[in-house]
Amino acid sequence: MTLVLPLLNRIASAPTVAAVWDLAVGYFSGCGFARANYGLSRFRTENSVGNPDDVVYLTSFPPDYSNFYFRGGFYARTALYRWALEHQGSCTWRWVEDKLLAGELSPEEVDAVRRNAQWGIRAGITISFPDVTARQKGALGLAADPGLDHDAVDEIWTRDGAGIETVAHMMHLRICQLPLSIRRRQLSARQREALEWVAEGKTTQDVATLMGVSPAMVEKHLRLAREALDVETTAQAVAKGTLLNQIFLGPEPITR
Repeated sequence: MTLVLPLLNRIASAPTVAAVWDLAVGYFSGCGFARANYGLSRFRTENSVGNPDDVVYLTSFPPDYSNFYFRGGFYARTALYRWALEHQGSCTWRWVEDKLLAGELSPEEVDAVRRNAQWGIRAGITISFPDVTARQKGALGLAADPGLDHDAVDEIWTRDGAGIETVAHMMHLRICQLPLSIRRRQLSARQREALEWVAEGKTTQDVATLMGVSPAMVEKHLRLAREALDVETTAQAVAKGTLLNQIFLGPEPITR
């Protein structure tokens, strides 16, 4: 664990989601899990993580599998997706095999096991992070490197599990603090500024004066912000922009 501490500091101060992800994946890879999937939603419903376009997806899988897994919606048909929605903590993928042998998986989940096996994905670990709110859910899946079976994963978990969990939780916490990149188009600087002034309680005329533009231009910025965030009202845009860390951003990181 002593060797993990410098990495935790680097993750905690990383300026972007991509930098956080690269640091964490580098560590997971050294433990035998070069292939990782991470998802974060702040708009979950009772039985799902909400609209896929509002979910943050990060992956180190090859593009062909990641496109199949995320964009095809395959993730939602797996037993571990159900487990992550219903639980917090860590679960090795031996759990799936045990449920399969006991006949306790749905036909859809059984098919997902078969299809993952065709991609050479059998053993691994899933970490479901604690829910900060009823609408938030984050989870990480770590697929064991080719040639590693459930017994090998158990050995790794016994040896390195504490470090893996610690790095995963720091990664998750830092990502939650940073602007979240989703499939929808990002807010422009002017759209962001207009929403921030509205959030401060300013009227359209106030915002126009503060931004040095016409009220009609302010309305255009707010309309485009609503479209980008796929909401109907400006109040909803402010709320959603805040949840996604898209407004009230800190200063741009200094690159050297």
